[in-house]
Amino acid sequence: MLHYSITGSGPALVLLHGFPDNKTIWAGVIPLLATQCTVIAPDLPGAGNSPLVGQMLLSDMAAEIAALLQQLGIQKAVIAGHSMGGYTALAFARLYPQMVAGISMINSTSKADDEEKKETRRKVIALISNGGREPFVRQMTPNLFAPQFAQSHPQVLAHKLSIALQMQDEGIINCYQAMIARPDSADVLQKAHFPVQWIRGQHDNIVDFRKSLSECQLSDVNFVYLYRNSGHMSHLEEPEKFVSDLLSFSHFCCNRHPEPTC
Repeated sequence: MLHYSITGSGPALVLLHGFPDNKTIWAGVIPLLATQCTVIAPDLPGAGNSPLVGQMLLSDMAAEIAALLQQLGIQKAVIAGHSMGGYTALAFARLYPQMVAGISMINSTSKADDEEKKETRRKVIALISNGGREPFVRQMTPNLFAPQFAQSHPQVLAHKLSIALQMQDEGIINCYQAMIARPDSADVLQKAHFPVQWIRGQHDNIVDFRKSLSECQLSDVNFVYLYRNSGHMSHLEEPEKFVSDLLSFSHFCCNRHPEPTC
C-alpha cells in the first residue's frame, strides 16, 4: 500500500516523483496546484514511507497507483511524472488507459535505456551494493540543476540532497533495476487518446531536449514547453511557471470533449 498525501479539490492530478526522491519533493508546488486540483502525491514503493516488498517493476508501481486511485474513488486523472515518475506514468497508461485524462512528462522520456545507459546503471547498482550510496547521491545531485541555478540557490540543492539521502540502498537498487527493464513506450504515445505535456529543461544533463524533440510529436495532442533556466529539476528551478503550465494542461485535459471530466 502506498503512502500518499491528498490536498485540494477539483480535477484529479497525480504527482509521481522521480529518483531518488519521495512525495515531499513536491512540497513547494502542491499548495498552489491544490487551489484548483485535487492533488494526490504518493511515495512510490521503496521511497518515503511506502515499503518495498520484493522487486518491483514500473508496471508493479503502476498497479499500486491504480489501486490507490480506485481506493479514493477516482476514475480518471492527469498523471504528472518527473523523470522516473514519467516512466511510471507511461507504464500506468499502458495498463490503465481508461484512467488517464492526460500525462505530463516532466524532464522525462518515453525511450528505453540503450545498452550504454543500462551498463552505467549496473555499475551504480554495484557501487550501492558496496556501500557507496551516500557519495553517489552527493555527487549526482548538483548535476541535476542548471549551473547558474545551482550557484544561486544552494538552499534548494541542500533540500533536494536531504530528500535523496533518505532513500535506502534497496530502494535505489530496485529503481535502477526497474529502469533497466522498462520497455520503449513510443507505442503508448502513438495510441494515446489523451493529451501529453512535455516539460523540458534547456540545461538538462539527463534528458537532452534536442535529442528528445522527436518523441514530443508521437501523440495526436502534444503540449511542449522549454524551460530555459532549468536543468533536470524544472519543478524546483522554475516553480511558478511549472504550476501555471501544469494547471493549464490539467484543465484542458479534464474539460475536453468528448472525454469525461476527471
